[in-house]
Amino acid sequence: MNTIESRSIRIKLVDGTQINGEVNLNRGSGYDRLSDLVGDYQENFLTIFNATLYERNLDPQLKYETILVNKNHILYSTPNGHME
Repeated sequence: MNTIESRSIRIKLVDGTQINGEVNLNRGSGYDRLSDLVGDYQENFLTIFNATLYERNLDPQLKYETILVNKNHILYSTPNGHME
């Protein structure tokens, strides 16, 4: 049985949407860092769980148990830090 090795991530999409949540790094060899997971285009989508979505002109933010993000729409991502 595979266990989840979660890491916090913050993502900004090309349309300005921001997503905070967690991803599973326990996906086999070659996925030791968040950048490995986000930059691997063998999988088109990034699965984020415990996600909070912040869209422009949307208050309050939306919370999702799981959300799939097309990697082609990711402007940038960070494990920590502040997003503008």
